[in-house]
Amino acid sequence: MNVLIVYYSLYGHIATMAQAVAEGVHQVPGMTATLRRVPETLPDEVIAKMGGTEAQKAQSHVPVCTLEELEAADAIVFGTPTRFGNMCGQLRQFLDATGSIWQRGGLVGKPGGVFCSTATQHGGQETTLMASIQTLLHHGMVVVGLPYAFAGQMRLDEITGGSPYGATTIAGGDGSRRPSENELDAARFQGNHIAAITQKLGA
Repeated sequence: MNVLIVYYSLYGHIATMAQAVAEGVHQVPGMTATLRRVPETLPDEVIAKMGGTEAQKAQSHVPVCTLEELEAADAIVFGTPTRFGNMCGQLRQFLDATGSIWQRGGLVGKPGGVFCSTATQHGGQETTLMASIQTLLHHGMVVVGLPYAFAGQMRLDEITGGSPYGATTIAGGDGSRRPSENELDAARFQGNHIAAITQKLGA
C-alpha cells in the first residue's frame, strides 16, 4: 500500500518535512511512500529574486504530481507553506483542478492529512491546516491529524511547531530556521500514524 506525499516548498522547509513524513510511513511494514511536488506557478526570475533558486534545484529530482496519482494512492498527505493563514497558491491551484475526481468520488474513503510551515510561531499554522482539511473533507477523505500521543507537540522547553491538526515547522522571518528534530519527529509520527490507519482500513 502506498502513501502519496504531495507538497510545495519554495525554500526547502516543507520538502524536509515531507522526507520525514515518508520516513514515518516506511516504518510501517508493507507500506511505501511516494514524494511528489505540485507544479510551480512562479517564473524562474521571480523565484530567483525571492531567493528560492537553490532550494528549487535541490527538489528538481522529485516528479510533479499527476491527478491520476491521487486516485491511485491508498492515502495522501499534503504539505504547504502558509500564505496569509492559508495554503499556498501553487497547492490551491493544483487542488482546484481536481473537480473531475470529486465528481466521480475518486478520493472518497482515502485517509488524508496535512502538514505546513509558517515564518513565525503564531503565523497561521492551525488556520492553514484547518483550511486545507476542508478540501480533504469535500473530497470525502478520512482526515488523520497528529494525535497528542505525540507528546512532542506539548513541549515548553523550546519553541516548536506541532498541532493536533498536523505536523508543522517554523521557518523564521528570513527562512533561516530549519525544521527542528522535534518537528521532524512530529512529521515522522504523522506519516507513521497515517500509514498504520491506511493499512487497517485496507485490511
